[in-house]
Amino acid sequence: MYAIIGASGNTGKVVAGKLLAHGEKVRVIGRSPGRLEHLIHKGAEALAADVHDAAALTQAFNGAKAVYLMIPPNIGIPNVREDQERVSDALVAAVQKAGVEYAVVLSSIGADKAEKTGPVVGLYNLEQKLNNVAGLKAVYLRAGYFMENLLAQVGIIKNFGVTGGPLRSDLKVAMIATEDIGVAAAEALLKLDFSGTQARELLGQRDLTYLEVASVIGKAIGKPDLGYMQFGGAQIKPALMQIGMSSNMADLILEMAEALNSGYMAPLEPRSAQNTTLTSIERFVAEQIVPQFTGKAAGA
Repeated sequence: MYAIIGASGNTGKVVAGKLLAHGEKVRVIGRSPGRLEHLIHKGAEALAADVHDAAALTQAFNGAKAVYLMIPPNIGIPNVREDQERVSDALVAAVQKAGVEYAVVLSSIGADKAEKTGPVVGLYNLEQKLNNVAGLKAVYLRAGYFMENLLAQVGIIKNFGVTGGPLRSDLKVAMIATEDIGVAAAEALLKLDFSGTQARELLGQRDLTYLEVASVIGKAIGKPDLGYMQFGGAQIKPALMQIGMSSNMADLILEMAEALNSGYMAPLEPRSAQNTTLTSIERFVAEQIVPQFTGKAAGA
């Protein structure tokens, strides 16, 4: 049996779905069982548990041969790092008490750094805590920049006529669709061919600059001259808070952007067949961004 944290989220739902499709027994864990209904219909067992509650997580992990771990995003929390530490402490305690042997963990590029990477510091700390669990075999999937972050560009384009953000226009970034992360995590869980604790990077289909992304989006929405503008923190922070981020989270996002811009936060592995994934920016834009921009469901 597999236990999946964040099973209603972008990666967790893919992991659970793939395991169920292989006929595996899956326990999906979330705060709201209602959001897990589609997985229950596919044969999953659902269990409600708060990720801060070590006792509830221990119950959820009992009997699991492997778990999928992540720190669910909580963008409105006033103290992000404190919350991340509470979650990682609870996850690690549950792994220990339930005697879990294998874990596949959602991490990030930059999780090799102990500071100055914004919210990714919480993933560095989670990795370090899991490294200290005796007998645990764990793989940390250090994923690139989520393509789903680009969905915010729909509003920016409509309001300002350009794409925009804190990253340099010429910065090459490993961008990945969260679906591809879920597929990779499910494959690792099905194989369980790893030992000790190790990091594996997932770098998406290819590296992209925001100028290249703007060009792809522009062609897809009928604005071939669509450009990109780098905004400063003073411009971006109020916009981030307007969409629900706490002041602390907005500051950490800007810290992460600076870490990317400076090259401090970057992949450690050269691109290879093992860390390259399938979904292209063209496909993501066609399936995710265009429907949002036009207000029409994909395929409509």
